[in-house]
Amino acid sequence: MPMTMHVDIVSAEAEIFSGPAHMVFAPGVMGELGILPRHAPLLTRLKPGEVRVRTAEGAEESFYISGGILEVQPHTITVLSDTAERAENLDEAKALEAKHRAEQMLADKTSEFEWAQAQSELAEAVAQLQAIERMRKRGR
Repeated sequence: MPMTMHVDIVSAEAEIFSGPAHMVFAPGVMGELGILPRHAPLLTRLKPGEVRVRTAEGAEESFYISGGILEVQPHTITVLSDTAERAENLDEAKALEAKHRAEQMLADKTSEFEWAQAQSELAEAVAQLQAIERMRKRGR
C-alpha cells in the first residue's frame, strides 16, 4: 500500500477537506508545488489558485483558494486560506463578472490603494476561471 499523509484545507469559515492523500499540488508564490509523503518541512505563501489533492482512494479533488499559507510536515499538510471552496462549487458567471469589474477598476484607477485592490480582485477572478477550465478539461 502506498504511503499517505494527512491533509487539512481550512478557510476562515470552515474546514473544507480533511483526510489522507498520496499527493498534493498547490500554487506557491514562487511556482507550483508538488508534495509527497515524507516531504521536508516547509512553510510558504500561496497565491490564488487551485489546490489538487490525490486521495488515498486514487481520486483527485480540486479546491479553489484565495491565497494563504501552506505548512508541510513529514506526514501532515495544512493549507490555511481566507477563502477556500471545492472547485466544483465555483460560479463561472460570478467569476466573469468579478473579472470584468476588476478590469474596469484598473482602467478607472484614481489611487494606489484602488489599483492594488483591483489587481488583487483580478488575480482571484482569473484563478477561479482557470480552476473551472481545468475541471472542464478533466471532464468533471
